[in-house]
Amino acid sequence: MSSAAAGAGLPANVVVFERGWLSSNNILFIGADETALVDTGYVTHAEQTLALVESALGTRPLDRVLNTHLHSDHCGGNAALQQRYPTLQTDIPPGEAALVERWDEQGLSFLATGQACPRFRFTGLLQPGTECVLGDAAWQIHGAPGHDPHSIILFDPASRTLISADALWENGFGIAFPELVGEPSFGEMAATLDRIETLAPLRVIPGHGRVFDEVDNALVTARRRLESLQRDPVKHARHAIKVLMKFKLLEVQFITRDDWAAWLQGTTYLGAIRSRFFANEELGQLTGDILAELVAAKAAEMDASGIRNT
Repeated sequence: MSSAAAGAGLPANVVVFERGWLSSNNILFIGADETALVDTGYVTHAEQTLALVESALGTRPLDRVLNTHLHSDHCGGNAALQQRYPTLQTDIPPGEAALVERWDEQGLSFLATGQACPRFRFTGLLQPGTECVLGDAAWQIHGAPGHDPHSIILFDPASRTLISADALWENGFGIAFPELVGEPSFGEMAATLDRIETLAPLRVIPGHGRVFDEVDNALVTARRRLESLQRDPVKHARHAIKVLMKFKLLEVQFITRDDWAAWLQGTTYLGAIRSRFFANEELGQLTGDILAELVAAKAAEMDASGIRNT
């Protein structure tokens, strides 16, 4: 599922492909001399990502890819785009460059979260505090830790447009993943929200969801949610497990009970969260209770043959 958005105060040479929750949004820049795409979606949607880019560019090639951070739903289409466009330049945040270079899937979180991302190469780094030219305009690169310690956001001071990745959505933000494994990041998330407020964007292109311009309201919502999570980190941890489980169902659509059990056991992030926040519960019981919540919310169906996404 996707839709293309232009206008609504966006620079004329920017097209936003709003994707479903399995894939991040993609932002296409069509400049006079260079085309570029920010974030590439999940691997199972790579063919659709290619089709969207080719439909918008026509006979022009894609020259450059930039990843705001290296979660699988933001960089899973990199490999397919590199194969389609052999001279493609790929820029990533610097924090995980060494992991990408040696392709450490565990360090990159792909294996730990039970997700997939084909190997890709990178050619440049997105250094916070510098600028990059996208669609003939200079966009500022800002560090945005919290959801991911290495994430960046991009800001165009001329149009006051912000590409916020998962640091700010219209109704929240992405999970604070470092918190789940004992690396405090709620404070960093708060500082990132402060940084966004200081930039004073007129509109935001989020990592997920529609482009929005009620930025003050979004910041109020995000801060309230953050305060709630800080008061109850166990709630945050349980929500994270639910998100990872739902993501898997979105990916596979249907899975047998045996394959589901194998995925739960092989997804080490789930075990790490359980041991830190739910030490008195077995993983099977914990995830079974959360799956029952998904079924009750009609976000999944379960029968003797297996589990289905709904």
